[in-house]
Amino acid sequence: MADNDTPVFLVDGYSDPALLRIQGRASYLNCAPVSDFFKHMLSEGRTHVVVDFASCTAMDSTFLGILAGAAMDFRKQKPPGKLTLVRLSERNLELVRNLGLHRILEVDAEGRSLSFDVDRAQAVATKAPGPAHASAESMLRAHEHLVEADKGNLKKFQDVLAYLRLQVEKDKEADED
Repeated sequence: MADNDTPVFLVDGYSDPALLRIQGRASYLNCAPVSDFFKHMLSEGRTHVVVDFASCTAMDSTFLGILAGAAMDFRKQKPPGKLTLVRLSERNLELVRNLGLHRILEVDAEGRSLSFDVDRAQAVATKAPGPAHASAESMLRAHEHLVEADKGNLKKFQDVLAYLRLQVEKDKEADED
């Protein structure tokens, strides 16, 4: 597992394809910058990002929802782009398949040889957990992406979605006061 001084996410946006390496746990507490990375790659016209899971110890549904949203955004490009997941553990591969994400992104279960330039790689800043990094709105959007990717996920996440929708409403009301 990544210690406190080790960044959880490393990116090489200069390689082709662009690379994202996960080191440790990818969760709602630290994945907002990954969403920003995907948006940046799309705005730069990048058509392919590979996500390396070799050192990923765990991931939650919010992170998986971010992957789903990014995969759908890449597929909407002209010509269609893609998001590829490589070197997943059995457990992480099972999570991806159980949520139907293997249908909207490429999964290289065997793992490919990656040329990840550690000297060129940049740590993606992940700040301490807090409302700005785990907002109900971003979590809701991630879970809606999971349902958009596979309608069967609605039943799995209906209670989470209901709770997050209520929380988003509460947050909006608090902002209006």
